[in-house]
Amino acid sequence: MIEAYAGVDEAGRGALAGPVVAAAVIADSLPEGVKDSKRCTSRRREALAEAIDACGACWAIGTATVSEIDTHNILRASLLAMKRAVEGLRMVPAHVLVDGPHAPELSVPCSTIIGGDASEPLIGAASILAKTHRDELMRRLAREFPDYGFEQHKGYGTKIHLNALYQKGPSIHHRKSFAPVRAAALQKGHTF
Repeated sequence: MIEAYAGVDEAGRGALAGPVVAAAVIADSLPEGVKDSKRCTSRRREALAEAIDACGACWAIGTATVSEIDTHNILRASLLAMKRAVEGLRMVPAHVLVDGPHAPELSVPCSTIIGGDASEPLIGAASILAKTHRDELMRRLAREFPDYGFEQHKGYGTKIHLNALYQKGPSIHHRKSFAPVRAAALQKGHTF
């Protein structure tokens, strides 16, 4: 039996709202063009996500909630999402390749690779799946909370988002431990 490697990456770490989402991927082969999700257009990412699924990849998504981010900090929440993604795989990998300098606590060996989403196809595939999944979650939140423009900026601190945040105050999906959200809450007289 060939030992399977998994790639894992997260999306949404720098956002002001929404969960942090991780994906883990095991695959014998991947579609051409799999790379860091930030270097792809939205349309290209979605096409690659479909192609990754169609090629028979074993993959899983893990998330950490806004509450977990605020309680533990974004690094720990990101590692928790990664752990959940890897543990959600229907196969147990022999080794996990992790994007970045920090690895989640797992029962299998891990290697951390800075820039791994651009250099390791399995991590690149995980990056694409995490980003497309998180983008869809943010589009759903936009329907529930239309005043913030989540469908446009996906929760990141753009000018449009910051203006809405300061005008409306934070929603329940904003990360209260992040400085711009705290500042907007104080301006509106909200307490946490």
